[in-house]
Amino acid sequence: MLATLNTLVLTGIEARPVQVEVDIQNGLPNFDLVGLASQATREARERVRSAVKNSGFNFPNRKIIVNLAPADIKKEGSHFDLAIALGIIIASGQIESDMPDKCFWAGELSLDGSLRGVPGILPMALELMKSNDDKYFIVPEANRQEAGLVSEVRSLAAWNLLEVCQFLQGDSALSKVEPTAYTGGTGSDNIPDFADVKGQEMAKRALLVTAAGLHNLLLIGPPGGGKTMLARRVPGIMPEMSREEVLETTRIYSVAGLLNPDHPMVDVRPFRAPHKNASSASVIGGGKIPRPGEISLAQNGVLFLDEFPEFNRDLLEALRQPLEDKIVTIARAQATHSYPANFGLIASMNPCPCGFYGSEVECKCTPLQIQKYLGRISGPLLDRMDLHVELPRVNFEQLRDRESGESSATMREKVTIAREIQHKRFARYRISLNSEMRPADVKKFCKLDEESERLLKNVFDRLQMSARAHDRILKVARSIADLEQSENIKMQHLGEALQYRSLDRKYWRN
Repeated sequence: MLATLNTLVLTGIEARPVQVEVDIQNGLPNFDLVGLASQATREARERVRSAVKNSGFNFPNRKIIVNLAPADIKKEGSHFDLAIALGIIIASGQIESDMPDKCFWAGELSLDGSLRGVPGILPMALELMKSNDDKYFIVPEANRQEAGLVSEVRSLAAWNLLEVCQFLQGDSALSKVEPTAYTGGTGSDNIPDFADVKGQEMAKRALLVTAAGLHNLLLIGPPGGGKTMLARRVPGIMPEMSREEVLETTRIYSVAGLLNPDHPMVDVRPFRAPHKNASSASVIGGGKIPRPGEISLAQNGVLFLDEFPEFNRDLLEALRQPLEDKIVTIARAQATHSYPANFGLIASMNPCPCGFYGSEVECKCTPLQIQKYLGRISGPLLDRMDLHVELPRVNFEQLRDRESGESSATMREKVTIAREIQHKRFARYRISLNSEMRPADVKKFCKLDEESERLLKNVFDRLQMSARAHDRILKVARSIADLEQSENIKMQHLGEALQYRSLDRKYWRN
């Protein structure tokens, strides 16, 4: 007898429908799982066998063939367990029901038949919503809140295999998944306040511009200047996430298996700070089984790379494409996965190995050591950093100043207004922030008057800038103008944007 059930498979952060076909035939007892299943999926045979028996059903002592169709897609994960077990029970005649065709199934089975939560429920629910398929989505109880994020899909939650079988027979009903409430918020209560930062007014201004347009920022300064302290406060000045941003970011965390079961919603701007010894696969993404990296987990938030030159050179060069395209592509022999990577990069570094080059403290590094240290940051990567800011040493008077600086709440109000201006400007386009503008968009939305044109030309020729640097300067100038609620880019806006590129000449072109 043949039984067919519906489930889904994850490819990157997307989900695709898959059919689980179960056929039980006469012959020597055997359990074959075909359809390009991974090792983790093949292990379902033993889990399913024990779960079926421990749920009070008979496991057929016959030849069982399970096909995961279509066969040309790699099947990865343990969420196929539930569909396979139900297929075996139905194909062996222990249950008769027309419900399986009306449902999509996802869940990992314990040996006692209970259902464990699985990663990727949100992408699956979003795929069902997109397909407009009026079917039920059966998930483990542990994934209830995650499934509830997509209220447009009719989701039901179950505790174990026996409960699901009783539902199929009409003996009981599964618990309906209610929509998970989204209240919004920045999570700023748990983020340090900019009011606690003493001095470094230019750096604060640069971080304000960075947050307004989601630009890339490079902080250079001696040890103890406050680079890390400043970077950690940036999520607190970014506006609260929209529902679309929450779903987009939560989907990535769901695929990575990083959601909090008690609160399976990423409604706080991510702040990711990988260690300098992190591998390329952990930061960029990939691995034997491709998974999102830190740059994707920082979606709609901040990626902070402290001790920038100390990171692996291959890793740094691999950042170039995501910084430009806002997406990272992981190519494998059997499949190619793409993950979003729309984040603001904040990198910090010392000006030399000892950290005191150019400061009041005597530098003990030789010119060759300084050149070698700075040379770890390639020209193409440096070109992709929109703002370069130098942090001086904070003096005693600044540290002892009892007056608080501008608070994160005040700065967040300015950033929120600037982003609202950008959203209205790009309402008819497939972008939403200034940093996402393409060359044609820059030409249209970043027009200059004659005086500003002359200034930009003089600086462009003197510093021998690239076309990329030209566009990025205009994007930053556009964000500065938005912070001032100015419709046009004025001379002072362009001048400030050019000032943020002056360190390129001081450190790398001297």
